[in-house]
Amino acid sequence: MAVKIRLQRHGKKNFAFFHIVVADSRSPRDGRYIEQIGSYNPNTNPATIVLNSERALAWLNVGAQPTLTASKILSYEGVLLRKHLQGGVAKGALTQEQADAKWNEWKAQKDAKTAAKKSGLTLAAVEAKKAAKAAEIKVSEARAAAIAQKKAEAEAAAAAAQAEAAAETEAAAEAEA
Repeated sequence: MAVKIRLQRHGKKNFAFFHIVVADSRSPRDGRYIEQIGSYNPNTNPATIVLNSERALAWLNVGAQPTLTASKILSYEGVLLRKHLQGGVAKGALTQEQADAKWNEWKAQKDAKTAAKKSGLTLAAVEAKKAAKAAEIKVSEARAAAIAQKKAEAEAAAAAAQAEAAAETEAAAEAEA
């Protein structure tokens, strides 16, 4: 029996999320599986991955083959690195302490990178809101200036009309006299 680690699609149209499952390669994509080892939601930024890395590593060690996308997810989560380090320990190239130190160093770097991306996204959102607010203020000031100019023109026209009316009444008074 060929066992695969693959994604099982769930969700609705244009808004899918996936379960990471271990299944027989002959079973349908969304059909029967042996074990569910995690989930993957690409709809969030950054994508949300929940993975039981111990079970994934155990399945890899007994010969389960990940699909291309599943292998990228396993690599992103560090499961493949851990399998590689365990292979080095088994061959005697590394001690378990060295392998654990390399793993912890890699995990710290990955966590820092993820935190930096999340903070960058929140800062970008705040900057976008500030820019939108500034643009809105600029537009409202331009509208207020246009309204004030129209009002001033209307007042000037009214004053000119009053002056013309006063001049006509003066001219009419002079004509009578």
